[in-house]
Amino acid sequence: MKVLITEALAESGVELLRKEFEVDVLLGLSPEELVEKIGAYDGLIIRSATTVTAEVIDHADNLKVVGRAGIGVDNIDIEAATKRGIIVANAPESNTIAAGEHTLGLMLAAARHIPAADTSLRGGEWKRSKFKGVEVAGKTLGLVGLGHVGTIVARGALGMRMRVLAYDPYVSEDRMRDMNVARAESVDEVLEQSDFVSLHVPRTPQTMGLINAETLEKMKPSAYLINVARGGIVDEGALYNALKEGTIAGAALDVFKEEPTTDSPLFSLPNAVITPHLGASTVEAQDRAGVTAAEQVAVALRGRVPMNAINAPVPVGEGAEFVAQFSELCETMGRVLYQLTDRPGSSLKIEYRGEVAAHDTRLLDVSVVKGLLAGMVHEPLNFVNTPALAKERGLRVETARLSESADYTSLVTLRLASDGGEENVVSGTLVGPRMQPRIVDAFGFTVDIVPQKHTLFLRNEDQPGMIGKVGSILGEHGVNIGNMAVGRSAPGSPAAMAITVDEPISDEVLKTLREVPGFTDARAVSL
Repeated sequence: MKVLITEALAESGVELLRKEFEVDVLLGLSPEELVEKIGAYDGLIIRSATTVTAEVIDHADNLKVVGRAGIGVDNIDIEAATKRGIIVANAPESNTIAAGEHTLGLMLAAARHIPAADTSLRGGEWKRSKFKGVEVAGKTLGLVGLGHVGTIVARGALGMRMRVLAYDPYVSEDRMRDMNVARAESVDEVLEQSDFVSLHVPRTPQTMGLINAETLEKMKPSAYLINVARGGIVDEGALYNALKEGTIAGAALDVFKEEPTTDSPLFSLPNAVITPHLGASTVEAQDRAGVTAAEQVAVALRGRVPMNAINAPVPVGEGAEFVAQFSELCETMGRVLYQLTDRPGSSLKIEYRGEVAAHDTRLLDVSVVKGLLAGMVHEPLNFVNTPALAKERGLRVETARLSESADYTSLVTLRLASDGGEENVVSGTLVGPRMQPRIVDAFGFTVDIVPQKHTLFLRNEDQPGMIGKVGSILGEHGVNIGNMAVGRSAPGSPAAMAITVDEPISDEVLKTLREVPGFTDARAVSL
């Protein structure tokens, strides 16, 4: 597989990818050149200067993942990528410390007029009284957004003895209380009560122009506005008028609607502190972003879901990493279930028991369906396009969280009805400190086997000599047995076997096994 990198990336990130993939670093590609070259690549890594448009996506015949070395993804057409089944992943925590520190630095620079004083002194002036500032201690910092960066800013402000007020409808009141942050019920409340207002929201149609002439009027005349989030959230023309007319005391901006920006009316104002999008520009942040983006792309190209995927079901909250470990098992179980079922119907039930049932399992739902559909559709499947393809096929997926399993700390059970009305069941779990995958139920019988590339599943009468007959037939056909598990409900009742083998099971072997008295079914499963 091939990966294209279009902007400067930490060498450690590039080397990480080169261990597994062919990597081309082509800096400074024009939009036309990117469209021309993208068709040859399976992965793409960008920063903020490269725009992945719908046209780029249309020409990306092999592209499976776009990695953004940073947090913002507004330079990627997410909708177009999702329609093509392309995973988009970012590095959301790579620059949070840098952006948080820069926000606090700009707040202090604006409050104490540091840039203007520096310029004045360098110009040969010593005018201390001209640059009398204000202290931040005892003042209210208002945050619009309390995500990763907002949280770092809040902690820093609290350390400087500020009161912190935040508006974020996605953060619980308990969480804010634990952080010693007061909860605002609206953006207006933040604007009206704060001495410093800092923005920490993404650029979306809903947040474009969030700070405009009308909202600036709601701020105190002594207040300061800080934006290290995204350009376009602040109406720069309205801000210029507010600063010039004294509607607010000052502002500090690191981002602009159009970038790069080297000429703006804001640059002429002494009460505006301006920096050229430096929020993530630290050595440490750039290295973290590059390595994280490389890791996300590598995970996606291995066929798994990156933890920072934007348009795929990623487990969130406490236990996310624990849940992610079940993804491969669930996909394997889906593949096994399909191959054990004649004419699979359109109704699938997924049951979670034990510890796994207490967490967000959307990734596992999609993993199961991805494995199940692998035998039904001819197009490539991934965690982005699987839900849409399942819907097209009319597959109904029901999930249930049940009581703890009597035998396992976590258990996943799949139930698939055939068109004939028969229900087939497969159950699996992860075992031991290495979380080894195990199939523990098949055909409705308890078995215990590690999934392998080639597995033979048999149903038989529980009578002496059945295991010997299987061994003899496989030996006659040159098939080597790796492992075997048998299960039955009671002595003399129907039983089942699961046998891992080193070679594919031919139709001739299956036919021979089915003709042996006592065997009622024989199926080969390939993973």
